[in-house]
Amino acid sequence: MSKIINTIYPEVLKRTVARCRRHGIVIPTFAQLRNPGLIPEDVKAKLPGIGLWDVNPANLFRITWKNDVLTGLYGNVNYVEIPREISGVKARIIGLVGKYFPTGAHKVGAAFGCLVPRLVSGEFDPDKHKAVWPSTGNYCRGGAFDCAVLHCTSIAILPEQMSQERFDWLRAIGAEVIATPGCESNVKEIYDKCWELKNDPLNVIFNQFEEFGNPIFHYNVTGPAVEEVFQDLDLKNGRVAAYVSATGSAGTIAAGDYLKKQYPSLKVVATEALQCPTLLMNGFGGHRIEGIGDKHVPWVHNVRSTDAVAAIDDEDCMRVLRLFNEPEGRRVLLEAGVSQSAVDQLPLLGISGICNLLAGIKTAKYFEYDENDIIFTVFTDSAEMYRSRVEELVQEKGVYTSNDAVGDLAGPLAHQRADYFKELTYPERKAIHNLKYYTWVEQQGKTYEEILEQWEPEYWRSLFEDEVPYFDQLIDEFNGEVGLVA
Repeated sequence: MSKIINTIYPEVLKRTVARCRRHGIVIPTFAQLRNPGLIPEDVKAKLPGIGLWDVNPANLFRITWKNDVLTGLYGNVNYVEIPREISGVKARIIGLVGKYFPTGAHKVGAAFGCLVPRLVSGEFDPDKHKAVWPSTGNYCRGGAFDCAVLHCTSIAILPEQMSQERFDWLRAIGAEVIATPGCESNVKEIYDKCWELKNDPLNVIFNQFEEFGNPIFHYNVTGPAVEEVFQDLDLKNGRVAAYVSATGSAGTIAAGDYLKKQYPSLKVVATEALQCPTLLMNGFGGHRIEGIGDKHVPWVHNVRSTDAVAAIDDEDCMRVLRLFNEPEGRRVLLEAGVSQSAVDQLPLLGISGICNLLAGIKTAKYFEYDENDIIFTVFTDSAEMYRSRVEELVQEKGVYTSNDAVGDLAGPLAHQRADYFKELTYPERKAIHNLKYYTWVEQQGKTYEEILEQWEPEYWRSLFEDEVPYFDQLIDEFNGEVGLVA
């Protein structure tokens, strides 16, 4: 019995099937997004002629870590290893690359995981419902893209202080955009707007902080992608030592739950902004690490599986953003012995990706990892999303010089310390879990009984492992009715 799909609506499904047939829409299964080798050949044949960001139904099949941007088809998992000349640690730090998803960010997968099960069950009716995507950035972009491809109506909610690129793109793709007060830390204001929109029953709220389709996608697609990278390295003495992820909506960090089953000694490290250290010290505040909204513990976060918390100074992230993207920064990196190919890959890290990198460095120093240890993380989006921020920093701090670059390589990177890092005891994990009560039970209508259930490992195992086979069964049945793929 699914905990997510409550009812099948045959009459809605008939209309949605006809709609998808009319628009040439076939929906991929989670199994196909995990392993594109399962995708039908007639679908693959269309892809080389379709741009990665095109609003085309075939791009649903590109919601995977394995897009080959040269051929338009699929290859190995896209990842970047950070050179030791940059990280300053013995351990290897490897990040999956989010830029090569449609929209340029991996959140399009989390949105898919939330919307599609509701679509193929009939719970979401595209003829009348609007999909509402509350977000601190990339999630609402992913939701708007998925809706555009599936010919659904979307409403994006995000804080008014997010980068201008996000607002421009959302409006261009046809989403209704609602800007709420504040920055990425102001999640409560987003929730307030959701409650207002709930007064209209035609608005369906896909809140990434409480929708289990978000972590389910990452457990079933992102976690196996990390495992595959490690297996492809084929190391005799290599160890998967840690998985580092900004908490944000607690979707991406769920890949750590999958990895812990494969590598029981692995440490899952949650990352947040030092200016808003919610997990580290029940703190609050504003910060500039876009896309990792704070001041609460997401409902979908399995806190019990989190081993440590690392808080990163947002100023360090902005300094490294300039180092990786300004000409003088790139020149200084080359002089420091970083290869040209590695320097060329650094713009694949957006601000939250840089945050994850810095947390990886802290993790390596705290646990004293050596050459045999590999720290995995996710570079969720790229610097392409933050060109306006780089320009703003020029206006604020002046032209970026070689002295700035030398200082930024020495400061946020080489001298990143293991401070503001907490290895969690069992009681400390439970204390963080208990913080959910004040947001979710008191304010957002969750039950006391379920928050107690959430402390039990079986609650999460069932969600992460038992739902997807049912989702895929519904998707296969739906596609069979549409009749466009054998």
